[in-house]
Amino acid sequence: MLQIPEYKIPIVEIKTDFDIQIFIKREDLIHPKISGNKFWKLFFNVNQYLESNPENPLLITFGGAFSNHVASVSAFGKEFGIPTIGIIRGNELENNWQENPTLSEASKNGMHFFFVSREDYQNKEKLTQKFIEKYPNSLIIPEGGSNEMAVEGVRYMLGNDTKDFDYLCTAVGTGGTVAGISRFAEEHQKVIGIKAVKDNLLEKTIQEWSRRSNFELMDADESRYGKITDENIRFINWFYKKYEIPLDPIYTGKMMQKIFDLAQKAYFPKESKILAFHTGGLQGIKGANQFLKSKNKVLIEFESSIF
Repeated sequence: MLQIPEYKIPIVEIKTDFDIQIFIKREDLIHPKISGNKFWKLFFNVNQYLESNPENPLLITFGGAFSNHVASVSAFGKEFGIPTIGIIRGNELENNWQENPTLSEASKNGMHFFFVSREDYQNKEKLTQKFIEKYPNSLIIPEGGSNEMAVEGVRYMLGNDTKDFDYLCTAVGTGGTVAGISRFAEEHQKVIGIKAVKDNLLEKTIQEWSRRSNFELMDADESRYGKITDENIRFINWFYKKYEIPLDPIYTGKMMQKIFDLAQKAYFPKESKILAFHTGGLQGIKGANQFLKSKNKVLIEFESSIF
C-alpha cells in the first residue's frame, strides 16, 4: 500500500487592480515529476488496485502524443516500481516517437507503448477489452485518469487552507478534478470549471460524480483541445514575467486567462476571494513550443524543469 504523503502546498496571492482577491494553489509543486491533480487521481486508483494484491502488477492507460496523463502515469510507475504501458493515439508516431519530448521521457521512466490508429483509438471499450484479455492482472486507467476513485482522491486538494474562499476554480479536461472539488467544497463555495475541451456530455458526467449542483462550467476562449493561439501564449508569458508562476497552454494558462477576463467583466462580486488550482501540466510546454516553432508562432518564453 502507498502512504498518503504529507505536503504543504503553497497558496499564492495574485496581486491585481481588481476589487477582488485572486489566489492560486500550487498543486503543480506536489511532486517533481507527477503533475498536480494527476498525483491524487492516480494515487487512489493505484492504492485500491494494490489492495487486491495483484500478481505482476501493471498500469495501462491511454493518451495522445503530448499527454500529461501519460507522462504522469509513467513517472508514477517509476516512483513506485510498477511497470507501465501507454496506448498512444496515432500510429504515425510508431517510428519517430523518440523525437517527441513527452514520449521520450515516458520511455525513460520505463513505459512501453502500443500505437493505435486514431480511428481505433476512438473505440476505447474494445481496446480495453483487448488489453484486459492480454494482461488480466493489470489496472487499466481511463484517459485523463478520471473515475470514481480519482474524484475521491481530489478531496486532498482541499483542506483548512481552502475553506475561506468564495470561488474555487479549475481547468477541466475529463472532469474528475472539478467533480472532486465540487463534491468536497464547503456549502458556501461556488465551483467554476473552465473547459479546455468541447464536450457536451461533460456536465452530465461531472454531475454524476459530484452529486451536487454547486458548480458551473464555462468555455475557455479557445476551448478546442490542443488549440493554442498567440493570445494564449502572450498571456502566459505576461503572467510569468509578472508573477513568476509558469502556466501551461492547454489547461492552466486558459484557466487564468478566463479568470482575469471574468474579473474585468465584474463577474465576481466585490471583495470576493477566488482560489484557482494550478493542476500542473507543465511538462507539455516543450512539446507546445516544438509545435509552435514549426508554425512560426509566438513561443512560450520559459520551459518547465519537469522534463
